[in-house]
Amino acid sequence: MNQTTTVIIGAGQSGLAISQQLTQRSIDHVLLERGDVANSWRTERWDSLRLLTPNWQSRLPGYQYDGPDPDAYMNMPEVIRFLDGYSRHIAAPVQTGTSVETVQRTDTGYRVKTNRGVWQCRTLVVATGACNIANVPKLAAQLPGKIDSVTPMQYRNPAQLADGRVLVVGASATGMQLAREIREAGHEVVLAAGEHVRVPRVYRGRDIKWWMDKCGLLDLRYDEVDDIRRARRVPSLQLAGSPDRTNLDINALSEQGIEIVGRLAGVNGNKLLFSGALGNICALADLKMNRLLDTIDAWIGENDPGSLATPAHRYEATRIASSPRLDIDVLAEGIKTIVWATGYRPDHSWLDVPVFDHKGRLLHDGGVTGAPGLYVMGLPFLRRRKSSLIDGAGDDAKDLAAHLHSYLNGRSLAA
Repeated sequence: MNQTTTVIIGAGQSGLAISQQLTQRSIDHVLLERGDVANSWRTERWDSLRLLTPNWQSRLPGYQYDGPDPDAYMNMPEVIRFLDGYSRHIAAPVQTGTSVETVQRTDTGYRVKTNRGVWQCRTLVVATGACNIANVPKLAAQLPGKIDSVTPMQYRNPAQLADGRVLVVGASATGMQLAREIREAGHEVVLAAGEHVRVPRVYRGRDIKWWMDKCGLLDLRYDEVDDIRRARRVPSLQLAGSPDRTNLDINALSEQGIEIVGRLAGVNGNKLLFSGALGNICALADLKMNRLLDTIDAWIGENDPGSLATPAHRYEATRIASSPRLDIDVLAEGIKTIVWATGYRPDHSWLDVPVFDHKGRLLHDGGVTGAPGLYVMGLPFLRRRKSSLIDGAGDDAKDLAAHLHSYLNGRSLAA
């Protein structure tokens, strides 16, 4: 049996960030990774995907982007090289090709069984992220058998799709990007839009992420939010890391000839049924976008960052049909493929420790679970709004490494 003080499961940005922090505190540890470093970025992303954050925002403890184009957006090979470089930079003790099969509590810590042996540790960090399983709604099982179902984890490019119309379900970043790409490849596309967060890519001469960073919005802590459960379910921003930095919203997709309908609500035989609340959902997204821009304008007024800030302005309201369709007969209208851009969920099926609620969600207080010495990294709004970003891993890692270090030394520390 192998022994170490801390086992970190997962060698993406979160696992690597807390590894660096444990090394700084001279805490011996190992990272167990089922594939290679940055495995999810390597194997579970589509070909054209780029980060939603600018290159300058790729920052980890003691390491950051230093290339020639800080305002561009990394593609997947660049992300992999960045994380590979960080792993080498910090000499992370990664064991690749090591799949965790079970984790159990023991009298002295945790027993981690893998395909390459067993580890015993006093403390454990789960850094496997939140996007392990595509979240496909149960109603997908009611679809006619002639319709192909594809998740973003399976999708690579439009060439793999059957000839014919495509329905993309979901209007967050993933759904918007895939709908645009599939339409540009020549398919007729229908987008079923539920709740979404509309923001401009660039506002007053700066990337929206620059403003959110400067205004402190990304540093908002989980214990400063009235309803953290709700905050952790907020959809990803309607953004794309495209070189032209254009806005990606429902208006842009409509101009491409993509039909917009409401949230997919049910299936009745060959018919898909859609919510009639599309207008209200879009109006709410516009309202929230303008509130964000108000916050930015107020910050500029108080801090005056300089002449780069162009005058304040507002964007055209979301345009939708006066009476969006409420149902579509998929067979009669030639829909051959449905792309389920309906989010993801983590996979903790191997974690045999009582830290879950009745719905199977891992319970934690800012990454500190109820099991002594067991921590989690990389979940949405874990400790801050930016927790699920590469840029958010470092601050969360510093906090949790401090808590872990205190625990090892027999001292109590608030989460």
